[in-house]
Amino acid sequence: MTITGGLSPATLLDTAYGEARTGLEEGGIPIGAALFAADGTLLGRGHNRRVQDDDPSVHGETDAFRRAGRQRDYRNTIMATTLAPCWYCSGLIRQFGIGAVVIGENRTFSGGEEWLRELGVEVVVVDDDRCVTMMADFIAARPELWNEDIGVADLGTSTGENVR
Repeated sequence: MTITGGLSPATLLDTAYGEARTGLEEGGIPIGAALFAADGTLLGRGHNRRVQDDDPSVHGETDAFRRAGRQRDYRNTIMATTLAPCWYCSGLIRQFGIGAVVIGENRTFSGGEEWLRELGVEVVVVDDDRCVTMMADFIAARPELWNEDIGVADLGTSTGENVR
């Protein structure tokens, strides 16, 4: 699948970034996502709600996916997310056959993006400075919450490459 619909990956990412900002303003972890049809139609948007809902399963991608409602087929959908998807969210992308993923940044965290590529999912990394800055600032300010989110028990660790 090639990202189409006349929208650039950066434009798709804007919706996810807005969701991440909302999550941060709510006191949560600033990771946002949005699921789009191949023509660029927004199907669902969401953000990490682990803190707000006291539910460790509500990551940005899962929130956007749930809010999109049932689709007959996900092969021609695009998941835009501000941060490289963790293994849990990568599994969701794989399970439902989402065709493409637009990643805002993978500097502060790398999850299953290479695995998704190996499975034939189109992966585009935008390397958006807004996303990098928001996550880096959050990790510096709230390392304990970040480590909880990525499943790292050692509070002295501030990255979680391939842990989550």
